[in-house]
Amino acid sequence: MAADTGRGMADYKHELVGTHPSVLALRRLIERVAKSPARTVLIYGETGTGKGLVARMIHRASARAGREFMDINCAAIPASLLESELFGHEKGAFTGAVERKLGLVEAANHGSIFLDEIREMDLTLQAKLLSLLDTHQFRRVGAVKTTSVDVRFIAATNKVLLSEVASGKFREDLYYRLQVVALNIPALRERASDVMTLAQHFITRYNALYKREVRGLDPETEAIFRAYPWPGNVRELENLLERIFILEDDNVIAPRHLPDRIIRTVRMGGTGSGGAPAMPAQAAPPDLDAGFHELTGAFQRQLIEAALTRSQGNLQTAAEALRLSRHALRHQMIKLGFHHD
Repeated sequence: MAADTGRGMADYKHELVGTHPSVLALRRLIERVAKSPARTVLIYGETGTGKGLVARMIHRASARAGREFMDINCAAIPASLLESELFGHEKGAFTGAVERKLGLVEAANHGSIFLDEIREMDLTLQAKLLSLLDTHQFRRVGAVKTTSVDVRFIAATNKVLLSEVASGKFREDLYYRLQVVALNIPALRERASDVMTLAQHFITRYNALYKREVRGLDPETEAIFRAYPWPGNVRELENLLERIFILEDDNVIAPRHLPDRIIRTVRMGGTGSGGAPAMPAQAAPPDLDAGFHELTGAFQRQLIEAALTRSQGNLQTAAEALRLSRHALRHQMIKLGFHHD
């Protein structure tokens, strides 16, 4: 939770590696959002796609660069402690509060706060966050007076927040407050042409870090990399390569260096990244006891959530992706328990 050094966007373009059109478009959007006065940004992306990286790129390319960038995972801190972490507390506010403590919001004044897994935030705290976003003021726990701050909040989630709103787990008004500027990070399987570019990027990085001279992948390994769907996204690819650097001594990465689960997944057949054969590993058979309508309803919900995530909540764009009319999509969402204005 320390400040990032202020550097321009050009210095950080290499961090979001890839030449796929979706990545190029995302870089342009990051730069535009960073230079805007927007105080809220919402990032959608599967686990491992780089939501924290994009948040830092926004901060470093903004006028707030050089100020504090606070990174907090809402799922990692108990709800009872998260309020104090964010807003701080006064001496004696609760048992154990032996002195005044400044919260991250106050410490990040004129900077940025990254709220990862925002959907895990307690509903009561969501209301206080909404008030802060609307008024730019907050109270420390146990305080009487309010404190004014100028902070950009960058929130991230790997779920469709609209479904969390429908289930009562996320405030609708906070959703719309955060949704003003939304970015979607594509999954690695959606930009398969970048897999080898990323692999070489990480090989170069770990050659320098571990003082090695790994030349790259042999042809069979490269074919496996292109075929594998990378469910853990860029993080899975990077972690795999670092593991190989730590455990193996060869200067060329061969199939024998890969975990069995990757080999098995590719050999299962199907269509994976790069158009090569692959399937998600070990997909569980459907629970037929659940019944036809329950199973098909669950599948329809997944399709709609995926379309809404890709369209960043835009109903018309999601409907077009699903080959439905906007009216038909709304009808299905109402039937399945979604809520959308």
